[in-house]
Amino acid sequence: MKTGAAGEAVSGDEARKLIDEKIAALGDWRGETLARVRALIHETDPQVLEEVKWRGTPVWSHAGIVCTGETYKAYVKLTFAKGASLPDPAGLFNASLEGNTRRAIDIPQGAAIDAAALKALFRAGVELNLAKKGKKG
Repeated sequence: MKTGAAGEAVSGDEARKLIDEKIAALGDWRGETLARVRALIHETDPQVLEEVKWRGTPVWSHAGIVCTGETYKAYVKLTFAKGASLPDPAGLFNASLEGNTRRAIDIPQGAAIDAAALKALFRAGVELNLAKKGKKG
């Protein structure tokens, strides 16, 4: 999967198409997992902006980046840009725990996705972005 010409980020319909292509190209549990996470994000925030950045990484934004979805051989990684500032009562964050800003969720093959907890985490990320944006304006 690629980004736009010269590697710049793409959004809107073009990003949706690229993400659809990435999911189809994976053709395995990783594609299914990424598609499931994507659907949950859209259920949580119908106004979410889909982008593709950094050599084809799906990015979901609302008033700033909320999270990215990366695929690796052994897991699908959701990295929350401001995860260290988000409440995680269900303990979903299991990776990138040492940093001061980001937090991630590694989802290995066969792992159940706690839909309610993931939606709450994404919603909290949007609310944090909106609050920070409101303070600037």
